[in-house]
Amino acid sequence: MRITLALLLAVATCDGRSPSAPSPEPAAATPAKGDAPAPIAIEASPAPPAAPAAAAAPAATPAALPVAPDGTAMLPCPAGSPDDMACIPGGPFIRGADDGPENARPAATVWAQTFFMDRHEVTYAQYNACMKEKGCPKARPRYTDYDHPNMPMTGVSWFDAVEYCRIMGKHLPSEAQWEKAARGPDGARYPWGNDPVTCERAIYRDASGRGCGLKKQFSKPETGRPWDVGSRPAGVYDLFDMVGNSWEWVADWNSKSWASCGADCEGLDPKGPCADQPTCATTRNKIVRGGSWYWEDEKATGIYRRAHVPSNDPFHHFGFRCAASLDEAAALDAAK
Repeated sequence: MRITLALLLAVATCDGRSPSAPSPEPAAATPAKGDAPAPIAIEASPAPPAAPAAAAAPAATPAALPVAPDGTAMLPCPAGSPDDMACIPGGPFIRGADDGPENARPAATVWAQTFFMDRHEVTYAQYNACMKEKGCPKARPRYTDYDHPNMPMTGVSWFDAVEYCRIMGKHLPSEAQWEKAARGPDGARYPWGNDPVTCERAIYRDASGRGCGLKKQFSKPETGRPWDVGSRPAGVYDLFDMVGNSWEWVADWNSKSWASCGADCEGLDPKGPCADQPTCATTRNKIVRGGSWYWEDEKATGIYRRAHVPSNDPFHHFGFRCAASLDEAAALDAAK
């Protein structure tokens, strides 16, 4: 044992190294004063994508204009309009009535192109001014107290009415135009709908046999008289007195019924038998529409048709209003 220990000591001496204790673990590096650790960069979370901008609402698409069976497109009402005229939109409407007078049967769908209609019946003052200033035919009512300035001009012939409208840059409405303007597109019996006629709605002879507004002490209550135009509320298309107050001439020659008229009274803008011819082999009468202050309720409708000679002989207190095509209306509007 002693020999072994001696040998180990000898070996260590010869190697020049002495045995030593194990080295301790190095201490963790301490940063120098002022040498702070660099901040750790933190990557920001990406922002959520922006919501897409709300798409602008598409412009309202105007309703498609009707197209007549023959392919003719109805034209829109223009922005401007002649004085005291209303635009009647083109399209189909119901003309006639199956339960109406025989000459107003049957009900049928016909078409009218867009046009304008006078909002009021032509007044005495307007016609009188045309006689003095523009050469309108001479005419006047034959009864006293029928010549107030704003009363409808009554006592004119069909020829007088046609000439007045021509001079004013318009035309006498066709029967189809008149009925469309009086009843609207859905075949109402009156300008205000289907409620019965009353003295609050139109000037006519009421159920008592008395003209609207006539005082009871009058010995002949059936006579009455017309009122100033526009005395009752406007009806469809903002037109006044389309029934009652004064009968109104229209352009067409008379037909015994819509059925007997056939193709001449069908389709787009029908003009009745013989159209615009100066004479007609099938009739000598023109037509007045709408009833008047003198006649009972069955005539104060949008369907009743009355035939009379265009010369107005025998004399009756008929009146009228004018219509205008879109071209006529544009010329009138430009001249304002």
